Amino acid sequence: MLETSARLLRLLALLQSRRYWQGAELAGQLGVSPRTVRRDVGKLRELGYPIEAEGGVGGGYQLGAGASLPPLLLDDEEAVAVAVGLRSAASSGVTGIAETSVRALAKLDQVLPSRLRHQVGALGAAMVTMPSGGPVVDAALLTTIAAAVRDHERLRFTYVDGDGSASERDVEPYRLVSGGRRWYLFGWDTGRGGWRTFRADRVTPRVPHGPRFTPRPLPAEDLAGYLAEGMTSGRHRYRAVLTMHGPAADVAAEVPPTLGTVEPLGERTCTLRIGSDSLDHLAVWVAAFGFEFEVREPPELVAHLRTLTGRLRRAIPPAGG
Repeated sequence: MLETSARLLRLLALLQSRRYWQGAELAGQLGVSPRTVRRDVGKLRELGYPIEAEGGVGGGYQLGAGASLPPLLLDDEEAVAVAVGLRSAASSGVTGIAETSVRALAKLDQVLPSRLRHQVGALGAAMVTMPSGGPVVDAALLTTIAAAVRDHERLRFTYVDGDGSASERDVEPYRLVSGGRRWYLFGWDTGRGGWRTFRADRVTPRVPHGPRFTPRPLPAEDLAGYLAEGMTSGRHRYRAVLTMHGPAADVAAEVPPTLGTVEPLGERTCTLRIGSDSLDHLAVWVAAFGFEFEVREPPELVAHLRTLTGRLRRAIPPAGG
């Protein structure tokens, strides 16, 4: 049988590992009687942990929300995952989260066992963050959107399109989408009667929010694929379709899902659908992927590639010059 202090820590770790435990389950995990579990729960409550109990046959316990965050018990893999996540968050596109992530990482590093500190340190030394001048979004806005998604509460907000025009929107929010350094809100636009994806950095919420809504079926089972299709080829001025001479898996490994979608044609060929508001961007991207390709559409891209090819030829000094 575990000593009392070790048993309390084990009990706390179990309560943090899942939402609800039956009393008999906890007793079995700890190797004690249900009465001892009740007594240990009382001790944790005295220490400030908000543990809720359900009485009767089959009753159990769950860790509730308190006025302050209680200490978390993490196993080795969880601690390393949190540390790596904090390092990544320090360079994310969320306003103000970098300094907060560094502070949290410093606290975690202080209590990590030496073997884990070595792992995290090795990962940190190996990680390189590419600078980006992309848009950032306020963390409080992401929290607001996420809460509305959770509570099935309509959002009212002002939205600024890519051309700078503003419009008022009333949206049923369904998902908060992370696409690299950009964040998106995916939901049902009640005013336009359809599914829409909104750049979060262009959203300014209005208070109060709208009423609660009954969730409707999502437009696709593979929502990630559906969103990738809409965020790449479907939203841009130019939408290119190319035949790539390479296995679909190899091409997909070179193409970020927020940039294009890949569909296999044969063992050594595939279709790439990719979009941009700039023909220059499209031309550079498809040439840099490292595969032979043919442009199936649009004709504007074919003409632009001819122009770009001539420009590149003229930039090369004559042989022997």
